[in-house]
Amino acid sequence: MANQAPPSVLTFAGTDPSSGAGLQADILTFASIGCHPLSVVTAITAQDTVGVDGVLAMDPDWVNDQARAILEDVQVSAFKLGLLGSVENIAVIAEIMADYPDIPLLIDPILTSGRGDDLSNDEMMEAMVELLFPQATLITPNSLEARRFAFADETEEVGLTSLDESAARLLAMGSEYVLITGTHERTTEVTNTLYGEDKLIKAYKWERLAGSYHGSGCTLTSAIAACMAHGLSIEDAVLEAQEYTWQTLKNGFRPGMGQYIPDRMFWARDEEDPVINSGDGSVKTH
Repeated sequence: MANQAPPSVLTFAGTDPSSGAGLQADILTFASIGCHPLSVVTAITAQDTVGVDGVLAMDPDWVNDQARAILEDVQVSAFKLGLLGSVENIAVIAEIMADYPDIPLLIDPILTSGRGDDLSNDEMMEAMVELLFPQATLITPNSLEARRFAFADETEEVGLTSLDESAARLLAMGSEYVLITGTHERTTEVTNTLYGEDKLIKAYKWERLAGSYHGSGCTLTSAIAACMAHGLSIEDAVLEAQEYTWQTLKNGFRPGMGQYIPDRMFWARDEEDPVINSGDGSVKTH
């Protein structure tokens, strides 16, 4: 008798060869939280832990074919959107999402890399606002992204606006909830704020960790999607995902010459009883 399948979460994202961010980060996060990861490649990137050197967007027909194939085969419990690659891809993904209105849709509206490399242009921002935000259960911009989306036509106002006002404008664009992360704010603690129903629902304060991390936003949004796939409410999922993400950052490591990477499998690296692959297909603990 076959075992019951874990909930499946489908990400639309660009690749990251370092596995710090992007599609690989999403897959690691889904698996770590007990979900089966499904993926649609929207772009291929040349990047490392330092920054992004190039982005090659997938042909929109290929994005559509990838998604339609897996959606006809597997029941999906949540969608997560990251780097989408092009306006054409955004339009295709919006059409796909419209066919699944009852499945939670979580969007990490990526504009730049951690180093500041541009990953979305004005046309892509406009397409996300018009086509995807109205379908979203939750969008998770950082404070810089929230202000840019909210005040896209008033660039001189971006640096002067409150996050409450930014959130109000983002909610008016159609997303059911907005979670603004505060890593980029100059505060002693990191404050993440959840908005919905035209109001602030809750502010969460977290210890600010030293260092710079590659893929924290991908991890957080993917973790929320995974928690919702397990049946948690939006508020419970947001809380649990923040706790998980903070632990991945606290246990982060620096595999290259750039930023630290969140350890999405921190719980599997018990120092007192590590699991070592013996090389013969078995595992041994020491």
